[in-house]
Order: sequence, then C-alpha cells, then structure tokens
Amino acid sequence: MTNSLRPDGRKSHEMRQIEAEAGVIDQADGSARFQIGDTEAYASVYGPQELHPRHKQDPKKGVLRCEYNMLPFAGDGSRVRPGFSRRGEEISHVTGKALEPVVDLSEYPNAVVDVHIELTQTDAGSRCAGICAGSMALADAGIQMTDIVPAVSAGKIDDTIVVDLNGKEEHLGGNETPDLPVALIPRDETFSLMQLDGILTRDDLDECINTVKPALLDIAEKQREALRDQYNTGAQS
Repeated sequence: MTNSLRPDGRKSHEMRQIEAEAGVIDQADGSARFQIGDTEAYASVYGPQELHPRHKQDPKKGVLRCEYNMLPFAGDGSRVRPGFSRRGEEISHVTGKALEPVVDLSEYPNAVVDVHIELTQTDAGSRCAGICAGSMALADAGIQMTDIVPAVSAGKIDDTIVVDLNGKEEHLGGNETPDLPVALIPRDETFSLMQLDGILTRDDLDECINTVKPALLDIAEKQREALRDQYNTGAQS
C-alpha cells in the first residue's frame, strides 16, 4: 500500500463510514438497519412465539433462528438466484452462533425467536453487517440479552493488517485477500465469531485480533447510541 494508504484512501485501522438505526420496520417486534460503506443490512425480529412443530420445543429454553438473505442485484450487478443458497445457509448458521451467546433463551421455553436479515446492497463485510443489524434488532425487540454484538473483518494487504476490507480489497491483483470476520462480546471481550477465509500466520492472526478490537468497540458504541436514540424517541411519542 502506497504511503500506508489503502486504495480508497483509508489508513490501515480505519473503517468505512457507519450508519446505524433501530426501529425501522413497523410490522416487526424489533428491527434495525446497519450500513458500513456500501454494504447495508436490514434485520427484523419476530417473537418470542410458540415453536412449531412442537416436537422441536425445549421446555428449558427457546430457540434462536436466523435467516440471512441477499436480495437480487444487491452485489456487484450480477443477479442473485432466488431460493436456497448454500452460502446463505452457512451465513445464517454462523450468524446464529455469533448472536446466541448474548441471548438469554432460558426466558423463552418452548418458543422461537426469529431473526431475518436482508442485504439490500453489498461491498464486502455482509455477514458482519448482518450480525450488527441482527444484534440491534434483538435489543429493539426487548429480547433478554447480556450485551450487544458488533462485528467487522480484518485482513492482510501486502504486508499490512487492515480493518474492514471493501470489495476491491478482497480481490486485489486478482487474488483472494486473507479475510477474518470477527464478532465480539464487549463486556468480557470474548469472540463469538472468528472465521478465517484464506491463510494467515499465527503472528498475523494475533495482529488482526489486536488491530480489530478497537474497531469492534467503536461499532458497539454506535449500536448502543442508535438504540438509545430509538428508546428516547419512543419515550417522547
């Protein structure tokens, strides 16, 4: 990278511009929008409600069910085929695993809490944006939680560890840039997601974690601020 600046002019530790807001879908029990750069995710939460079929119910705790979906033409201009997607199924699974540690499902026996995430436009970092939106939507729905969950990626360009890769950075020089999406539970600074795509040395991995943590804490504050704004708006209406 020339003079330590990335192709879009950011420094290695800088994220793209972030927008976060809660309560954006009136028909949902909770909802949120999270945008980082040109990647935008909407999340809606429904429930808790009785889980069907009943043989899947657990009398000791509820179920968190996540669904990730990329809308047609949300990506680089090529149409996303509707219907089942192996990638969507995989991201739905890891999203649930990233959010579940902060949700007190023991409060909702025999029930399900559904989280629906829609990507309206993408420029890398879509699973992280979805996790951020989903976490905010759960809080907006009043689901019992112990913390918010921020997420963002780190990666390596040339010899430099960077935060929040965009689409061009993921494919510099026609090669796949090593990419590490990470989700954090801020209160104890433990990770609920760490999913490496590519190859990094152990030293590079440690540097990624140390570099991305301040960014994650910054995202968490923006998520909390959006939720406070929504609460204050609701209290005044």
